[in-house]
Amino acid sequence: MLKPRQSVLAAMIFAAAASRLIPHPPNLTAVTAMALFAGATFSRRRYAFVVPALALLLSDLLIGFYSGMIFVYGAFMVAVGIGLLLRTHRRPLAIGAGSLVSSVVFYLITNFGVWAGSSLYAKTGAGLIACYTAGIPFFRNMVAGDLFYAALLFGGFAVLEGFLPALREPSRAQQLMPAA
Repeated sequence: MLKPRQSVLAAMIFAAAASRLIPHPPNLTAVTAMALFAGATFSRRRYAFVVPALALLLSDLLIGFYSGMIFVYGAFMVAVGIGLLLRTHRRPLAIGAGSLVSSVVFYLITNFGVWAGSSLYAKTGAGLIACYTAGIPFFRNMVAGDLFYAALLFGGFAVLEGFLPALREPSRAQQLMPAA
């Protein structure tokens, strides 16, 4: 059974994934932000990867599957990994930088997937550059969405932790103390 902290984190991630189901500009979603958030906040690495992947998969079941999913999910897992690096550095500047790096990685991986897996672009260096160029408008939306949703998720959870001490992660010293 999940503890209160993990339950609230999971609920926030599933809510972020559900935001894909409401009308929004292309790529202005919470996908990368929720991966980053999961990596930075779940105390168990397994939950950090599994919970947001399950949320993404459930939203994809409703939206529909698409070509290039392997690239999307791969980029998503890299964003979780970047979030893992933020665990001990959850400050606004670090979160913003992590969000921007996650956006760039997602853009590079998924556009490479479009180039490699479709017949839209020649399989040449020029074709790859054309693919990345065509993706720039989507990248702008992605950066905006990632920064917005990262602020919402990280900021919202920080506020919740302030009001509900049960959501705070125990310190290392508290984890090592024997139960009374």
